[in-house]
Amino acid sequence: MFGLFNRRKSILESGLLKGAVDNHSHILYGLDDGVKTQEDSLAILRFLEEQGVSEVWFTPHVMEDVPNTTEGIRARFAELKAVYQGGLSFHLAAEYMIDTLFEERLANRDLLTHGDDTVLVETSAVAPPINLWEVLESMRKAGYRPLIAHPERYRYMEKADYKRLYEMGCLLQMNLPSIVGFYGESARERALDLLDKGWYRMVGSDCHRFRAIQAQYAAKELKKDTLRKLAPLMGGHLGEI
Repeated sequence: MFGLFNRRKSILESGLLKGAVDNHSHILYGLDDGVKTQEDSLAILRFLEEQGVSEVWFTPHVMEDVPNTTEGIRARFAELKAVYQGGLSFHLAAEYMIDTLFEERLANRDLLTHGDDTVLVETSAVAPPINLWEVLESMRKAGYRPLIAHPERYRYMEKADYKRLYEMGCLLQMNLPSIVGFYGESARERALDLLDKGWYRMVGSDCHRFRAIQAQYAAKELKKDTLRKLAPLMGGHLGEI
């Protein structure tokens, strides 16, 4: 009986995906290290729809090594929408690496926002940009709200850094694969700690490959208490593009 009470569930069998919003993905094909072909994009979208997901945000990388333009991203988004025949709602933003290119785009207000004024940003997993806090403050002064992608994956961050992000008004986005251990035990522990504190605002798949998301969502790793804390985050997003 004790074993049954503590049985872990997968994301797929938990019901969390019913009506869920995927706030971070690399499903928009041919733009970055994510999905490569239109056919693969459509296959993943069919899978997400079958699981009950209602909305998907496409957030391709923009960084010095992957200098996607706003116009190019919008054009590819229009191509995918034109061939998609399912029932998912689509939204377009981007995931910006905090680097020199981002500072240029910020100065020119050339950003694809996640909602009206929110910008999804990331850093290296192992080291922050030397001007991280200054850039985040510059975003705020420009009228943008920083949305920090997968903060649990940043191995350089201390608990005080997470608290500083939260208290300065940054939003935090969890990667669902983190909570099932896909990025290692350290990222999982950080994700559970931030979830316990109630500091996450939303979740995303960060999907790059069909087989990967199938495996991540099928992993039986979630305890009942974790599922209860995740549930309120699954449908929240910040408005229309």
